[in-house]
Amino acid sequence: MAEAEVPEVQSYDVPSRLLGKDGRPAPHVTAEKYQTDYPQSIENTDEFFGKIAKEIIDWDVPFKTVRSGGFENGDVAWFNEGRLNATYNCVDRWAHKYPDRVAIIYEADEPGQAQEITYSQLLVQVSQAANMLKTLGVRKGDTVIVYLPMIPEAAVALLACARIGAIHSVVFAGFSADSLRDRTNDCGARVVITTDEGKRGGRNIATKSIVDAALKECPKVEHVVVVKRTGGQVSFDDKRDIWWHEACSRERAYCPPESMSSEDPLFILYTSGSTGKPKGVVHATAGYLLGTALTLRHVFDVHPDKGDRFACMADVGWITGHSYIVYGPLMNGVTTLIFESTPVYPSPSRYWEIVDQHKLTQFYTAPTSIRLLRRLGDEHVKKHDLSSLRVIGSVGEPINPEAWHWYNDNVGRQQCAIVDTYWMTESGSIMITPLPGATKTKPGSATFPFWGIKPVLLDPTSGEVLEGNNVEGVLAIGQPWPSVARTVYGDHQRFLDTYMRAYKGYFFTGDGAARDKDGYIWIKGRVDDVINVSGHRLSTAEIESALIQHPGVAETAVVGIPDEVTGQTIAAYVTLKPEFSYDSEDALTKELVIQVRRNIGPFAAPKKIIIVSDLPKTRSGKIMRRLLRKCASHETDSLGDLSSLADPSVIDHIKEKTEAFDKK
Repeated sequence: MAEAEVPEVQSYDVPSRLLGKDGRPAPHVTAEKYQTDYPQSIENTDEFFGKIAKEIIDWDVPFKTVRSGGFENGDVAWFNEGRLNATYNCVDRWAHKYPDRVAIIYEADEPGQAQEITYSQLLVQVSQAANMLKTLGVRKGDTVIVYLPMIPEAAVALLACARIGAIHSVVFAGFSADSLRDRTNDCGARVVITTDEGKRGGRNIATKSIVDAALKECPKVEHVVVVKRTGGQVSFDDKRDIWWHEACSRERAYCPPESMSSEDPLFILYTSGSTGKPKGVVHATAGYLLGTALTLRHVFDVHPDKGDRFACMADVGWITGHSYIVYGPLMNGVTTLIFESTPVYPSPSRYWEIVDQHKLTQFYTAPTSIRLLRRLGDEHVKKHDLSSLRVIGSVGEPINPEAWHWYNDNVGRQQCAIVDTYWMTESGSIMITPLPGATKTKPGSATFPFWGIKPVLLDPTSGEVLEGNNVEGVLAIGQPWPSVARTVYGDHQRFLDTYMRAYKGYFFTGDGAARDKDGYIWIKGRVDDVINVSGHRLSTAEIESALIQHPGVAETAVVGIPDEVTGQTIAAYVTLKPEFSYDSEDALTKELVIQVRRNIGPFAAPKKIIIVSDLPKTRSGKIMRRLLRKCASHETDSLGDLSSLADPSVIDHIKEKTEAFDKK
């Protein structure tokens, strides 16, 4: 049994802004409440979630059965007999109670162009868009492709689909024409919603042109609805294309919401596989809404009645945007931010200008952005008033302790709770996380499970449960939770094989994890991101943390590659800070090896350290380590699915640098 290998770090008490003082709200969940409620959510699951579902969701028809099915057959279902409408829960009830409350803050690409949309205005926009879709022949159960940048119409489009019982499938507005084509054909969509152009970082993006190219091979598509974002000249097929604003203006400003079964699909969201076609993950209506509503409220300690303004800086094209830009905030009747630009446009102060201007109370971004802004200097943060913030979060991958401390010191001013959240597209909502008013945090640890999540560490070979603390294994979940995905669209067997057959009776996350001596959970990365060198199990995150302590290192990604002697050996790809100067790459790599040896030990020293200009990342900022592993192993003839790669040219650069290194 492997012992937990985690860094020794200081734990941090609940910070001052979460103590219910100085006019700030008291937290929803205290340490005592968590200790009471979490066991109830596991041991008396039906009673626990049945009660909460009645409180949080407005039902057309009440449910009788809280849950049925399980992981064995992949037939999980929640709130079986219940009927509801997602849009009514996200928009109507707040529009009736608080018509003038701001639902959406739209922060456009160019500063100074922010707009606010109230709940009553949002209801009108959603109703008109829903009626427009009905006019185009969209009916309950049909799938609509949404290929939009981060503009308010992105949220409106999702909600309009949900209002009439259509299934939305968002494709990130930056995917290639081929990727859009494949996803459109896979789900059988007849309607695509897009823009003339997008704007990001001061550049125009030719979204309509990409759609036109994709649809040359999408015979089922009958209509393309085009939002006018820039007014740029685009090709227009009068038989197929219609302008959003013209079509919506012709429609009635109220659309009755369609009553849906709890288990009717709400959306399909495609995730890229390492091989083969992308997986269309399907989420059901009621369980997903409950999961996002509960986690938004408690993980971020949101208080709509106190005027909270929640900001998730992700894109609606990813699950984080679905759950924590659209559905989670709106289920709680809170104000949510839609951010069109980048962290560094027009300057690295952009995030903090937005916090200051809009008096945001919660802020949620990726470790990649935090590391980037850390690299660019503290002065961009320090000149802004960030005192409105109470909770700051990270998502996408474990945040390394150095970035955690920078985030805590410079953004949170050591007064905000940091929630390092662990979850995935298939989970629908956050699974393992600190709770702001309840959890002593450890930099780099996801800490403890959210309600209803029963994490289990398994021996990767035998599948046996690893009991107690100070253990390390593969992370699985022991029982169904409301927001878990229900299937892969059109391929339920693939769903079963990927998530429920690897370790029978469990949901397999694909990640490794450790439970330290205090019971804290540390995510160690994908199971293949744990490197075994001569019997030493090394987390890639641990080696990356050692490398990033070097003053010249901006970002790093570590992978394991086969080695005839040691089983595996370590390869590290490193990017440098722009202002850092050095004599030679050979001298610098020796410094970096010493850095790792000093921080971890000689056995952890990378065999390859390759200096590159950038790392391969998805458009949501995740580093695609599997591509680095292929490059480091010279297996570039089998790179697999590259559709989510932000800049494909990076791969050629990395291949050249790797080959040059290996020729030395």
